[in-house]
Amino acid sequence: MGAQPKFTKSRTSSGEREEFRATLIEHLDELRARLVRSIQVIAIGWLIGWFAEPYVYEFFNNIVKAGLKDSLPKGAEYKEVFSHFTQMFIFKMKMSFIIGLVLAMPIVMTQLWGFIAPGLREKEKRPLKRIAPFSIALFFMGTVFCWFCLPAAISWFVSYLAEFPGASLFQEPGSMVLFLVKLLLAFGLGFQLPVIVYGLGAIGLLSAQTLAKYWRHGTVFVFILSAILTPSNDPLTMLMMAIPLSILFMISVWAVKIVQRKKVRVIENPDYREEDDLIETDEDEE
Repeated sequence: MGAQPKFTKSRTSSGEREEFRATLIEHLDELRARLVRSIQVIAIGWLIGWFAEPYVYEFFNNIVKAGLKDSLPKGAEYKEVFSHFTQMFIFKMKMSFIIGLVLAMPIVMTQLWGFIAPGLREKEKRPLKRIAPFSIALFFMGTVFCWFCLPAAISWFVSYLAEFPGASLFQEPGSMVLFLVKLLLAFGLGFQLPVIVYGLGAIGLLSAQTLAKYWRHGTVFVFILSAILTPSNDPLTMLMMAIPLSILFMISVWAVKIVQRKKVRVIENPDYREEDDLIETDEDEE
């Protein structure tokens, strides 16, 4: 009699281990398939970027020349020169890869979401689905903001050439273009900070009270993040990113406060529910 429950428990434990092993193998297979698919998409984007690179380079290079045209002091010359015979090929590889990565990013993010989504509950998916459009909008907002600031930034930097009489500006072709592309991507990524703060607040990992209490620490973090993301690490570019990010950080704290206040009202007064809150509560009860 005493051995029977032990035998049954052993069989159940062994079955659970086999089921866990099978589930783990399935997840690893799915992860491998999605990684391979993402790499294939990036490779295709890289190939497209190889042929699109001359047009993209010309487009950005014209912006650089327009910014330099009125800023160069009299007698100063601007010229692009290669100092090594391999630099042309290496630049084309870098530029085409960045183009391909940008083209492939929507599909790569879709593959990432397709792998993560099945492991989330519906109430955990809903905040992510809500902030996804805002994430895309903020990325474009960051790049557009940077785009309009670029001519002034280029002119400001080049204006210091006047302090060195007789000097000219010689650069490797593409160095300025890569700088502009990296700066645009940096601003796009930097403007994701409010989405991250809001997401952490929506799932309860950050509270509005904590964010409001340590807002000075948050501001310092914003400036450090801006210094890391900006490719030139100069004070002007850092301030260009840090000031709007600080404003967006304060707005995200306010948004987290509203979301958490609504959750408190729903808990204290079950009759005070909006449609989404009612759906979420019904799912939790099930």
